[in-house]
Amino acid sequence: MNPKSAGGGGSGSGRLDGEGSVQVHMDPSLHIDGAKVFAVYGKGGIGKSTTSSNLSVAFAKLGKRVLQIGCDPKHDSTFTLTKSLIPTVIDVLEEVNFHTEELRPEDFVFEGTEGVLCVEAGGPPAGTGCGGYVVGQTVKLLKEHHLLEDTDVVLFDVLGDVVCGGFAAPLQHADQAVIVTANDFDSIFAMNRIIAAIQAKTKNYNVRVGGCIANRSADTDQIDKFNAETGMRTLAHVPLLDDLRRSRLKKCTLFEMDPSPEVERVQNEYLKLAATLYAGVEPLDAHAMKDRELFDLLGYD
Repeated sequence: MNPKSAGGGGSGSGRLDGEGSVQVHMDPSLHIDGAKVFAVYGKGGIGKSTTSSNLSVAFAKLGKRVLQIGCDPKHDSTFTLTKSLIPTVIDVLEEVNFHTEELRPEDFVFEGTEGVLCVEAGGPPAGTGCGGYVVGQTVKLLKEHHLLEDTDVVLFDVLGDVVCGGFAAPLQHADQAVIVTANDFDSIFAMNRIIAAIQAKTKNYNVRVGGCIANRSADTDQIDKFNAETGMRTLAHVPLLDDLRRSRLKKCTLFEMDPSPEVERVQNEYLKLAATLYAGVEPLDAHAMKDRELFDLLGYD
């Protein structure tokens, strides 16, 4: 595939999103209208899918119609919502030789907990293609089947660190990006790179940084130090809670776990976060730090 098609299959102006970028401007027909669109980023293994699924349920409990799109070849973003690994968009497209007119919505959209609609974009074979193309095809398919018209919230759950334009493709569709981080150097290093990617995308798209979620962390002192330096803010703090880990093993969200004071406290944190995001948070003019500056600020003891 031509790398210049990585931005979603558009034939736009080729405006660069950042130095060295080869992505073209997104096809305007792929713009998601009406819904509030969020992209959830963070270091690999930080708990993005767990956070995304619980946040989707929280939105649904607030009466919102929610669509969660997993953007990882592992295709397990919606696992705790649907209780299974659902077929990916790429899987079903291959089955019909990429003739989209042969697909029905029920071939690639599945209803999960609290009525959350679930889609797994999937990914190209390892070492080939681009994740950005897959995201573009997914949004195109959803629009062709009019599946975005009655949606209040679209949540993209995106894999790992942003290392190329393809990983950043969901930012072309999102209104705000939310970064999941822990109170450690590696997670904050990944967050810093994600902020740089968002900075690049703001040249051509409306996406802005909403803030970060401190996840699986007893303390937030390192996150607080980074936020003060870069203009970031913490939107929610999810502490270490074994029920979160066990919920994934039980193929369910935290909202389906046996009640306890600790579980209810974290459930309320997700509900407050969903309400805050839906009401709208002031976009941040956050700026990424140079690697050396970040090492000097946090570093290793």
